[in-house]
Amino acid sequence: MSQNGHHYYIAGNTAEGYYRLTESILKGLDKCYVLTGGPGIGKSTFIKSVAEEVKGTKHFLEYLHSPSEPGSLDGLIIRDKGIALVDEQLIRHLKKDELGDAHFIHLSEGVDPVSLTQHKDDIVRLSKQLDRLYDLSYKTFNDSLRAHDELEDIYISSMNFNEANKLTNELIQLFYGNEDQSKASKVEHRFLGAATPEGAKDFIQQLTSDINNRYFIKGRAGSGKSTMLKKIAQAGEEKGYDLEVYHCGFDPNSLDMIILRELGIAIFDSTAPHEYFPDRENDEIVDVYKRCIQAGTDEAYAIEIDRTTKKYKDKMNEAISLLENAKNVRDQLKTIYSKAMDYAFVDQKKEEWINDILRK
Repeated sequence: MSQNGHHYYIAGNTAEGYYRLTESILKGLDKCYVLTGGPGIGKSTFIKSVAEEVKGTKHFLEYLHSPSEPGSLDGLIIRDKGIALVDEQLIRHLKKDELGDAHFIHLSEGVDPVSLTQHKDDIVRLSKQLDRLYDLSYKTFNDSLRAHDELEDIYISSMNFNEANKLTNELIQLFYGNEDQSKASKVEHRFLGAATPEGAKDFIQQLTSDINNRYFIKGRAGSGKSTMLKKIAQAGEEKGYDLEVYHCGFDPNSLDMIILRELGIAIFDSTAPHEYFPDRENDEIVDVYKRCIQAGTDEAYAIEIDRTTKKYKDKMNEAISLLENAKNVRDQLKTIYSKAMDYAFVDQKKEEWINDILRK
């Protein structure tokens, strides 16, 4: 994995459907180049080739990973050049004024239409099947979230909110002190991880590899972790600090991590499915269960917790299985498109782009 960049997700398969956080990462960029076309025609390969061209240079890269196909890229940002290169699916929800100076690269022009016409019925059938599988997976993720809410209710009923507020204020004071920055805050929204056909994935270790002070939040569902992070983010924004705000890849309304690179600080929810433990000198644990939840709650509600946790995990596993089935269907679609694609056209477009944009 390249160390001259950051790897993260900007879209996710969530309890609210396919969810994008593209807007904030495009702000301030000069140009956005959008790759269009169906599956299997070389969009991710195009992006990877550009990344390889730039890797090892002075430019710092941001790799936007695909939540639906581990190993694939949905986009690349070269921020010091003011450039984004993205798959069209990342920007379909944006209005023209939100997209900025957009330039479209139509890789679909390299597809043989006659070949696709011969497989029209298969394409329609597989596309409908793919949509059904994704819709069902999102519904199942939502069912899992409802079970997670039940689990949260157990701990919320045993929550010491005064102590939670006190702990949050202590962290805000520790991080920011009484100083304000004399500038406007820049806030970028991303996903901490993603539900993929291979299970839950994240890039926490890579994203925090150069962070001096890492705070690992330990706790239970409903113990106030996300609320704490939202308040820390709000305080940082009010004081003019730049923030990377990482949302939960399962529930986009919940936060899982804040990174304050100006201060060398990262604080994140370090519980399953993204559970890590301190392994550096300055790493610290913030135990919200111990600090804010009534002692003995796990034991008092053990039966309810076990039952609800099982329901939550079963639905999560079912949803992941549906994503795996969706990937298999998508692979069949990619095979059809790839056989109709002239990849020399992709190479030509890629070289033109690199020469026109990167080598100037």
